[in-house]
Amino acid sequence: MRQIIYFIKKFRYFLLFIVLETLAFIVIVQERSYHQSKFINSANFITGGVYNKVNSVSAFFHLKKDNQLLSEENARLKNLLEARENKFVLDSFTVKDTSQYFQKYDYSLAKIINNNFTKRNNFLTINKGAKHGLAPDLGVINSKGIIGVIKNVSSNYANVLSILNTNSKINVRLKNSNHFGTLVWDGKDYNITQIIDIPRQALVKAGDTIITGGKSAIFPEGIAIGVIKDFKYEQNKYQIINIVLFNDMSAIGEVQIVKNLHKDEQITLEQSVVNE
Repeated sequence: MRQIIYFIKKFRYFLLFIVLETLAFIVIVQERSYHQSKFINSANFITGGVYNKVNSVSAFFHLKKDNQLLSEENARLKNLLEARENKFVLDSFTVKDTSQYFQKYDYSLAKIINNNFTKRNNFLTINKGAKHGLAPDLGVINSKGIIGVIKNVSSNYANVLSILNTNSKINVRLKNSNHFGTLVWDGKDYNITQIIDIPRQALVKAGDTIITGGKSAIFPEGIAIGVIKDFKYEQNKYQIINIVLFNDMSAIGEVQIVKNLHKDEQITLEQSVVNE
């Protein structure tokens, strides 16, 4: 205790200087929007760099799992290609102008460098940003399903609103029917999400697969999400439907960014109808 008192007395002027400098810095950042924005950008740059270093170490221990996911994705793509080739095998055919066919979605690769999954409102950070063509409201997926939606971007990084966030709402449907609902999360188990707004006419049973519905301008239709674990049907409607995710949201590495190339056109058209 005496040593602490002696230390404070000996360096009291230096410690007072540090305290005053800190207070002055806080006042400047809070009162000046320019300095505040510079501070936030610098903080994002520093934390992004730290996340990159930490992720480089942890990524080494997930190489086997990532390679397995890549293998599964390659197998799935090969099966789709094979099915398409078999579908169009004909004795004779006519080649038409391919300009009438157009690409709707563009996919780019990114990596999760920070992953939260234990809070009620979780976010992830990816190592791509505005200079890589990313913007808010782009979908994030991997080979096992959806991860979330991009919320904010900086030059080199982006924050993703995880499906493990109580503010997340994703349009989904039953794979074996055209009944749609909304994927939400109750903030409890990171392996289990919920579906609401399923119509009472829908035939729901445990083990049914849930996929993206395609009614939004973010995700394509048919991306796998999970299977129904259990549900409660009361007062002539579905009160709760629990979904076991295909993804292990606690161990996510490589992801794909989904960009809807027709999003602006779709939204403009839909808004024009609403405004009539």
